[in-house]
Amino acid sequence: MEAAVMASSRHLVSVRAAALVQMERPQMFAFSVHWSDGSDTFVCRNWDEFRQLQKTLKETFPVEAGLLRRSDRLLPKLPDAPLLSRGGRVGRGLARLRLLETYAQALLATVERVSRSPVLTGFFAPQARDLESALPPGSTVILPAPEEPSPRPLDSLTIHSLEAQSLCCVQPFHTQDTKGRPFHAEARESLDVLLRHPSGWWLVENEDQQKAWFPAPYLEEVAHEVGLTQGSSGTQFCISRAYKGSRADELSVPAGARVQVLETSDRGWWLCRYCDRAGLLPSVLLQPERLGAFLSGPAILGREDRENKATTSSPPVPTRPLLSAIQSRCCTITRRALVWNSGPHNPP
Repeated sequence: MEAAVMASSRHLVSVRAAALVQMERPQMFAFSVHWSDGSDTFVCRNWDEFRQLQKTLKETFPVEAGLLRRSDRLLPKLPDAPLLSRGGRVGRGLARLRLLETYAQALLATVERVSRSPVLTGFFAPQARDLESALPPGSTVILPAPEEPSPRPLDSLTIHSLEAQSLCCVQPFHTQDTKGRPFHAEARESLDVLLRHPSGWWLVENEDQQKAWFPAPYLEEVAHEVGLTQGSSGTQFCISRAYKGSRADELSVPAGARVQVLETSDRGWWLCRYCDRAGLLPSVLLQPERLGAFLSGPAILGREDRENKATTSSPPVPTRPLLSAIQSRCCTITRRALVWNSGPHNPP
């Protein structure tokens, strides 16, 4: 009952396109949703679900849909991208993602009776599948390039996860870049992850814009010191179901909300930050964000764990896969980029 009251007392503030999740069927469109209570969630919906939403809105709000008088129409139309879009299935999916963002923003700009209706809030509320800790095998998360004044080639899109892409090197490692030149990474050096391949070799880029295939065990998230200051940060997790705190040092959080884990504990309670307030949450309800977990880095480590890890031997280097094996797991856009970057070499 408390969870239902908590959910009904908030409404949508903004819906932003986050990524296209490329699967076998169907394509999923990921959105970052901001709520009136200050929480943020990630949700995935497919095209047919948006079509059903439009149908339900018309049935629920016939006046605003213009079914009685066309001049009274307030509901936006649901546009679709051309069937023969540039870039094939991926290109059409990215075009749909932008159109769906515009459609969602138009819905929020209508009268409050529509924008705060249970139909709309229920559609964007996190579902069970949004709270799963992993995407289906073989999924590719494609982030659209920022909109620019002039058209940008489809091949310039960035393909990676929704998590921060800057990871640091655990120990020094030497290899070759995609053009056969020496590539040296020092301990604690920051590298941008461009593509994470399940073989354990990831495509990275350094400050000099050199691209190279790099062993994933040598990369880890940048460590954050635990603290309760206003500007402190931690690893993002989401809560699998709503929790109502029963004590002053506990947090009350709606289902699907993203929280920052400031400190872990083996006692079952983790110190988290939610909406600028720090408090305790049951660790059993916390899990990595679904989209972030698909291509996530190493798990969160406490200060003692990081110190122990620093004294261990070098991480094992995974076996290098053939270029053909990598390409078989990539979409067309990534495959073209790999061929262009690799030149005559066969990375990794």
